[in-house]
Amino acid sequence: MGDGELAREALTPFARRVALAIGAFATLTGCQAGSDRRAPTPLGLDLFAPVPDDNPLTRGRVAIGKRLFFDPVLSLDHRVSCSSCHRPDHAFADTSDVSLGSRRRVGIRNTPSVLNAVYRATFTWDGRSRSLEDQVLLPIQDPDEMALPLVELEKRVRAQSSYARAFRREFGEDPTPRTIGLALASYLRTLRSGDAPIDRFRAGDTLALSSSARLGFRLFAGKANCTTCHVGPMFSDGDFHNTGIAWREDEFTDIGRAGITGLTEDKGRFKTPSLRNVAVTAPYMHDGSKRSLADVVEFYDGGGRRNPYLDPLIQPLRLTADEKRALVAFLQSLTSTGGS
Repeated sequence: MGDGELAREALTPFARRVALAIGAFATLTGCQAGSDRRAPTPLGLDLFAPVPDDNPLTRGRVAIGKRLFFDPVLSLDHRVSCSSCHRPDHAFADTSDVSLGSRRRVGIRNTPSVLNAVYRATFTWDGRSRSLEDQVLLPIQDPDEMALPLVELEKRVRAQSSYARAFRREFGEDPTPRTIGLALASYLRTLRSGDAPIDRFRAGDTLALSSSARLGFRLFAGKANCTTCHVGPMFSDGDFHNTGIAWREDEFTDIGRAGITGLTEDKGRFKTPSLRNVAVTAPYMHDGSKRSLADVVEFYDGGGRRNPYLDPLIQPLRLTADEKRALVAFLQSLTSTGGS
């Protein structure tokens, strides 16, 4: 059995489904020179998956990016790769409240999933980056994550002849931080996940959701008012909200968006996460402080945590115990089950 077969055998059922989707997308997305073919869009996702003009999605760039994503050479101590925190068996998120980086440094925020990153306009919990090409280089340099200066990154990747040949073939030059960012971003754009039970239900399959999940769907869009923030194909408005999760003992443990904008009113605001595959991305919130979907529902049922900048949209829900269970059942229906 070759390395590829061994890797596939090790994948969880969820990760195998995602791997099928990635393979289909990378094969059919115009990665072959001169091809007009595009990957079939997974059910429930936007038909348009934007790709910047200066980083066309090609088979070569995706292949280099995938190899880099799983390569610990990108971390200072050669022990951490992108996939150490963005785990394929966990919907490309992590199981820890916050992740451990190089030299076992402890991060400050929960690792979000990178599935469907192709559809996002900003990245990270505070929205500090507006392109995947910029974003992918941030954790490499961050002293609490991979802790590798970009000068050293370039030296390491250039020192490996197979990387050097691949970059010259694909980019016409030796590896640089810019082209490394282009390759990693290309791979991330292939990680799409749709075809969840909710998508099949919306497409007309009335049996795709249980009766409890259907009740949860009605609550999600009605009494619970979740769609105020969790809207569209990604179940996220892409905006920033203060729910009070960072408010402790009359101060913020993390000022969130305000650290980027400098605006007082942005204190404690964090980007609305996508709810796709949310049942397999625990723990939740920017700090990983909620262990289960039931905990999250309970938090919002209570109206968040009061603080001077709480979003006025966050109000007590007063759900019954049955309604809370139904809402959790609906959230579980957002996990992809198909091969695309």
